[in-house]
Amino acid sequence: MTLTELRYIVTLAQEQHFGRAAERCHVAQPTLSVAVKRLEEELHTAIFERSKSSVYPTPVGEQIVRQAQRVLEQVNTIKDIASSSQDHLSEPLRLGAIFTIGPYLIPRIIPAIRKAAPKMPLYVDETYTATLRKRIRQGELDAIIVALPFTEPDVLTQQLYEEPFVVLLACDHPLAQSTSITSAQLNDQNVLLLGEGHCFRDQVLEALPDLREQAADPHGLIRTAAEGSSLETLKHMVASGYGITILPQSATDKNNPLLTTRPFADITPTRAVGMAWRASFPRHKAIDVLRQAIVDSYK
Repeated sequence: MTLTELRYIVTLAQEQHFGRAAERCHVAQPTLSVAVKRLEEELHTAIFERSKSSVYPTPVGEQIVRQAQRVLEQVNTIKDIASSSQDHLSEPLRLGAIFTIGPYLIPRIIPAIRKAAPKMPLYVDETYTATLRKRIRQGELDAIIVALPFTEPDVLTQQLYEEPFVVLLACDHPLAQSTSITSAQLNDQNVLLLGEGHCFRDQVLEALPDLREQAADPHGLIRTAAEGSSLETLKHMVASGYGITILPQSATDKNNPLLTTRPFADITPTRAVGMAWRASFPRHKAIDVLRQAIVDSYK
């Protein structure tokens, strides 16, 4: 039994697909399959059930995977202890961010980080909050930028800034004649939202209950962009005249002559953005540099 094999079964349990698990582990699919089979033979038990379309842990396999996860977390703690004696700013910092923050925040903080820590390049991973949650616990990422609240055992969080939501419209849209827009004015509009799984969609619907009711109504006016879409996709759809959308202020594009934004008149929906990192992560100076770069970028 090796740590590599334990990493394989944990990843396979998360992905429930040999191909995706192999891609995440940076190995060929046959390599991962053989390793998992070898471990099952060593333990004399089936860790996974396999079908044509998916793979998932057996009842005993779930227990094995949980224990493997704990072992890998302890290994990462050992690595953290060893790296604590090294220069905190001389190694890459593995940073994760959700889709609706990363593309707009990362370009703004890189110059400050390069100036404060020139020997510390950033490795950036943009994905869903649920995936970031797993990767920070597994030690695959050193810090993550997420919308708050965010809670996870043995993970520290700190709020960095709060930003308002704005309405994005085509310049020739009738509502563009207003200096601000009430939430009631959205009720008869074709409002574009991100697909299920994006936390920003949930935040918008939480802040605007009327939209939530329309989203639940199959005959409502809410349109959901295709799964895996981005804020950039929604912006293109708005520019084409398909509808309007709601964005975090940092995602607005002032250089597009076809688009304009308006603030809310009666309410100010906002989101709190924070950073999270493992309590055991020893590179405190790296966290400090990242924190200061983010705070300064939003001033």
